[in-house]
Order: sequence, then C-alpha cells, then structure tokens
Amino acid sequence: MIQVVNLTKRYPGFTAVRDISFQVAKGEVVGFLGPNGAGKSTTMRMLTGYLPPTSGHASIAGFDIFEQSLQARQHLGYLPESTPLYHDMRVHEYLRYRASLKGVEGSKIKERVGDVLEMCDLREKERALIGTLSKGQRQRVGLADALVHDPDLLILDEPTIGLDPNQIRQVRELIKNLANRRTVLISTHILPEVEMMCSRVVVIHKGRIRASDTPENLLQKHRSAGEVRLELHSAPADSLEKLSALAGVKDVQEKKTEADSLFLLRTEAEADPTSEILRLAQDRHWDVRGLVRRKPTLEDVFVDLTQGD
Repeated sequence: MIQVVNLTKRYPGFTAVRDISFQVAKGEVVGFLGPNGAGKSTTMRMLTGYLPPTSGHASIAGFDIFEQSLQARQHLGYLPESTPLYHDMRVHEYLRYRASLKGVEGSKIKERVGDVLEMCDLREKERALIGTLSKGQRQRVGLADALVHDPDLLILDEPTIGLDPNQIRQVRELIKNLANRRTVLISTHILPEVEMMCSRVVVIHKGRIRASDTPENLLQKHRSAGEVRLELHSAPADSLEKLSALAGVKDVQEKKTEADSLFLLRTEAEADPTSEILRLAQDRHWDVRGLVRRKPTLEDVFVDLTQGD
C-alpha cells in the first residue's frame, strides 16, 4: 500500500529526512515512532503530497505521490497533527463540503456523510458549529473528514495529542475499529497504544530509519534494558557501589526518603540479578522492604534506539 524508496528532504543548512526506505503492506497497522524533530511529520507530509521531497520516490496503492498525486490521494485519508477545520461551519455542512472537494459523487455525498457521522459518533453534533465542539469532538470531525471519501489507507499524525484520558480512549477505540478494514500508518508518542494497536513499528531518529519490525521482534533483537526496583530500609553508604558491581547491571539510580532508599537498576534484557541481590542483602544484613523485576518494554527499545548520538 505504501512504498518509500530513498526519500530525502533537505532545507538550507538542515536535513529533516535522510534517504529513508520502508513499506506498509495492505491491511497492516504500522506505528511510526520517533522523538520530537526526528522527521515523522515531515515524512507524513511528503507521503500525503503536502511537501515535495528533495530526492527519492514514494507511492500509494501503486501511484507515485508526486507524478500521480490525484490518483494517490483518492486512496488516502490524512489526519494532520493540528486538524484544520472551519469553526464557523456546522459539522454536516463541513463534511459535505469536504466530500465534494474529494470527488465523492453528488448522489452519494449524503450517504457518505451519514456513514462517517455514525462511524465517528458525531450524529448528535451534526448541526453544531465546529467552533463550539470540545477538542476531542473536533478530532473526531477531523477523522470523519479523512474517511468521507472511503479511502483504503489512513495516515494519522498524533491523533490523540492534547486530549484528556477519556478523549484518548474514545479516539483509540475509533481507530481500532477503523483498522479492521483499512491500512493505517499512525504516529504517536503513547507507546502502550502502539503495542496494543500496531502489527509493526517503524522507528525514525534524526531523519533515519533505525528499526522496522513487530514489537515482539524489536524486544528480542535490540535486547533492551529491563529494570529491577529494590527498596531498602536504612541502606548502608556503600549499597549503590555494591549494586552497580553486579553482573548484568547497566546503571543504578538511588532515590532516598526519610528512612528508606529506592534503587532503580537498569539491566541487560536477559539479565536477572534478583538472586544475586538477595544473596548480597543476606550477606550484608540489608533490610529489604521490596524487590521487583520489570521486563523490557517497547518504551525501553525506543529509548535505546533514540537516545544519545
């Protein structure tokens, strides 16, 4: 559905995207991840035809997005990070206007607008002025706009940014339902959502693709760090040094309260120093109040791939 080959975007004195290549197959739900300034939005704007590339090629449903832009856009629904809406229009008026712009046949506009109003839970707000809607409701109007011409590909750039937890849940459920019949490329900073929704993850950092695989395979390949949490009462002064010296421990952070100390140990992915910690605690008569090992997560992989350099 999406084919990207050696795509590059340069600005004077700055390269936003550097020679990236990746694919999204029909029916996939792919998370496009990266820190701020990594090149996510620039890539999405190029894919949707809003920005021309400096070099490289990209296609949607077999149509070149630059030489066959209109044909490619017929297959594409795009929700940008900041949804551009006309606040002085009513919801149903706006969606009819957008449907006509996107080439929906006049006889089918009413039906398509009714479909997306139901799909995005906007039927009760169809006659409301867009400017009077909450941010979550406006986000659903943006999704309805992206869907009104019935595309088979959705590109969603930070669809839940700025929403409260209830609104995030509503939009997330909507996206999950949409993904049952469409290919979806979604950019988000909420990594647990990616693990729940996405069949594959593409990680971009400083304009380059750092990884492209399933969340499960990324955890295996990159051997991301795990974490052990140890709570001691009246911890001796050399506790930090002793814990740091254990095999498989990358680093240790200590957080002190009035009488207790919480040690956070970052470990190699397959390392489990809990037995050694218990043995050390017994030998040195430490008063252990808690010991928990946390397995690596997609967030750990993301940090390992994008921190430093």
